[in-house]
Amino acid sequence: MSAIAESVSVARTAAPSDRLLYIDNIRWTMIVLVLSMHACVTYSPFGSWYYRDRSAMSFGTTLSFAVYQSVLQAFFMALLFFIAGYFAAASYDRKGAGRFVRDRLFRLGLPTLVFMLLIGPATGYFVSQSWGKGGFAHQWLRHVGDGEILSATGPMWFCAALLIFSIAYAGLRRCGLTESKISTGDDYRSDLAVAAFVVTMAVATFLVRLVFPGGSAVLNMQLANFSQYILAFAAGLFAYRGSWLTQIPDRLCARWGFGAIALGAPLFVALVLFGGAMEGKIAAYSGGFNWVSAGICLWESLTCVGVSLGLIALYRRFFDWQGAIARWMSANAFGVYLIHPPILIGIALLLHGVEFAPPAKAAILTALTALATFLVAAPLLRRAPLLRAIV
Repeated sequence: MSAIAESVSVARTAAPSDRLLYIDNIRWTMIVLVLSMHACVTYSPFGSWYYRDRSAMSFGTTLSFAVYQSVLQAFFMALLFFIAGYFAAASYDRKGAGRFVRDRLFRLGLPTLVFMLLIGPATGYFVSQSWGKGGFAHQWLRHVGDGEILSATGPMWFCAALLIFSIAYAGLRRCGLTESKISTGDDYRSDLAVAAFVVTMAVATFLVRLVFPGGSAVLNMQLANFSQYILAFAAGLFAYRGSWLTQIPDRLCARWGFGAIALGAPLFVALVLFGGAMEGKIAAYSGGFNWVSAGICLWESLTCVGVSLGLIALYRRFFDWQGAIARWMSANAFGVYLIHPPILIGIALLLHGVEFAPPAKAAILTALTALATFLVAAPLLRRAPLLRAIV
């Protein structure tokens, strides 16, 4: 995502001492987790993807996928929106409205179109073979003609959503609105502010899911999660004004990181034991006016904020540096995100006959896909002038 593209752009123009190397490291780590999520969706009963390789699995295996995917979904995309918001504010300040929007259209809109018109269709027709018969050109024209191409963003839904957020932000700035500077500290007032943010996110998510339950998509966007994403992006804007990424106290971040585990784990267990999952009744987890949906929304919000703050403290303290490999991964992370679907599916097809437990196959698929996509992205995408400018 754009957090990747923008932070790379900022890093190239900033003095070395100004670079947030730990944010670069968080960013490529989240991209690897995106690969992991799509590898899990390939084998687990949860989520949608171009290619599925399901097999019978025990309740324990199903539960392990549910826990892992739920935790990832709760924070990793929101954290990328937060980072993107931080760099969006910095970019607007440097470029102004016109140049900022043109840059967003180029860096977000163009790669999304490349995926929608080329990479996604090629993946669906040639790799996963989910586009039907009659020839690629025939199927491509049919999907364009009936409007299905508008929902063909695949994982690039993130860039499409971020483009919308960025244009809306530019509009607000043109109207004279800007973020106020909010300072953070290691005190009860900051804890209360974080708690209020968690509750706000939980309530907003609960209300949205009354209309758009989890699993329902509009133009390939899971609106059930967009309260979280919008709030995370907005938090990134305020984070830039308050220099949170350099000044937010480690103790505050760590307190909420551990708190998310200490409070979230028993809440999640209670939701599994008493919410209907043990009997196979899972509809309430997706939304509706019920205590299960409210509990899930609270757990997701607590996990989102707590894990994100915990990772910021962890990476800032221990991973605010880069060797040659980390720099290489940072430089190619957006390219990996753009091209990974056909490569992941191709490797999954090769692994189809391998007799391993589904979680083990998902881990192997993640590792092989990460290796292959980084190796492809580096020489192929970054040496083509136009693609290099995008990624």
